[in-house]
Amino acid sequence: MRIISGERRGLQLKSASGTGTRPTSDKVKESLFNMIGPYFEGGRVLDLFAGSGGLAVEALSRGMDHAVLIEKDRRAQAAILENVKKCRYDDRVELIRADARQAVRRMIAKGEPFDLVFLDPPYARDTYYKLAGELAGAGLIAGSGTVVCEHDRSVTLPDSFGEFCKDKESVYGSTVISIYRHAVGEGEENG
Repeated sequence: MRIISGERRGLQLKSASGTGTRPTSDKVKESLFNMIGPYFEGGRVLDLFAGSGGLAVEALSRGMDHAVLIEKDRRAQAAILENVKKCRYDDRVELIRADARQAVRRMIAKGEPFDLVFLDPPYARDTYYKLAGELAGAGLIAGSGTVVCEHDRSVTLPDSFGEFCKDKESVYGSTVISIYRHAVGEGEENG
């Protein structure tokens, strides 16, 4: 697993040990960022099921300013800290050691919106995708923000999470990437 592009391009990242996480393959990660960017001019990224932190670190490498990573598995937390240190992003990353549901409640109370949200929960846990709706309903996804859901082909996600509608969907073997963006109403410009 490596950083595909940006200021830390080519840097090898550590994967979390054990079977509790499934790192996004480099091929899928590259396609995902081509669909949503591929580069950013600042902003905040949230990774609700961070695993080794590869998606958030990639977003930082491509121009995001700050990342909040949520992970409850201790081995995955250790991998995140190692990867963040290796990338020299210590001052740009906040690791929250908690279950995603608890973390979302904390973030709603804090009230700081995100420009990019990654949801890649354990494939068997499709109820976790409802957290995107909670974030959107609480105004924690910026109006120009993007929600990226990685899921198994057997999981059918809704067409929208609040005002964020499914914009793109791509299939890579048994993995599906669904991209949600803010719905643009009449008289509004998509920016």
